[in-house]
Amino acid sequence: MQKKAIIYDLDNTIYPVSAIGDILFKPLFDLIIESRLHNNDYDAIRKAIMRTPFRLVAQRFKFSEELTQKGIDLQEEMEYNKAIAPFDDYPEIHTITAERFLVTTGFRKMQLSKIKHLGIENDFKEAHVVNPTVTSKKEVFADILKRYNYSPEEVFVVGDDPESEIGAAKALGIPTILYDKNNLYNAEEADYAISHFKELVTIYNTK
Repeated sequence: MQKKAIIYDLDNTIYPVSAIGDILFKPLFDLIIESRLHNNDYDAIRKAIMRTPFRLVAQRFKFSEELTQKGIDLQEEMEYNKAIAPFDDYPEIHTITAERFLVTTGFRKMQLSKIKHLGIENDFKEAHVVNPTVTSKKEVFADILKRYNYSPEEVFVVGDDPESEIGAAKALGIPTILYDKNNLYNAEEADYAISHFKELVTIYNTK
């Protein structure tokens, strides 16, 4: 069945967080180092923050309530104000005729600043920043399906996180494509796994 829409994740799907993470998250990293309100390896925490929403990192590494709240308060006001380069294969998505949606979890100011400095605001029909304390990617995906009268089979969800957008899409019966640039995950986590958007073009043109 020809797909009518593709929903993309942002972080580590459109661009590599590692390219900006040390600058973007420096205030947060400094807070974590200075707080001493955790008992975990700092390097592991740093790497997790580059790939996973902060609230989940805080739970995983058992941050104190105080450190968690300070981290949230800090990030709610953080923005990134330098140019960001998307992955070099990003232009491939423009060769696909399906409508494009962007759905990302995170702090609104931060995520919108990334979208702005990536220069991709006009590449998507809609862009959604999901606040996990209010809603979820699953609910946003379901809303897109409902408003545009898409069946799950008419949509792809593309992202790098098996536990986030891939899991949310699978729960709704939406076919999933794991964008695994660095071969970090088991390909069985999604219906398809790719490391370059040329592969997405091929899948789109044959399904």
